[in-house]
Amino acid sequence: MSTQAPISPAHPLPIRHPDKTALFWLATAIGAVLFVSFQLFFYVNDFVRTQGSAPAITFETKVLWMFSAYYGCWIITVLLALSAHRATRWSALILGSLLVVLNTLGGIADGLRDGWHIAFSAVFFISLPGVFAITVTWRNLNRKGAGHVDE
Repeated sequence: MSTQAPISPAHPLPIRHPDKTALFWLATAIGAVLFVSFQLFFYVNDFVRTQGSAPAITFETKVLWMFSAYYGCWIITVLLALSAHRATRWSALILGSLLVVLNTLGGIADGLRDGWHIAFSAVFFISLPGVFAITVTWRNLNRKGAGHVDE
């Protein structure tokens, strides 16, 4: 008969598969990058097809930094989803859901302007994996059992 020391309350018990949730958010982030890549490809394709008669889009430096910061938030969501603390997982759910909704609405608005294939790409590459990521995160937050003993 062996006696084991109880687990210290200072060490939080890990959730089951914390990287699974982060992988779902990473798939959604990759989908957002694919959507933007396809959108730019379609724009350049239309520009070439019209022999350069379409107005060129130019961005100021501040706007380019905002694009980088906005799409960099996807990585923050993935990193928050890796945490074992309940508050950071809630942050991942809130930030990730906000990014999914904003990117999808932006893609649909661009699709109304540029064609249905843009709107479809937004729904397929951002919303579809985003719904799965939101669902998995929500289930992990609502899970009862030993995973939440420390909280």
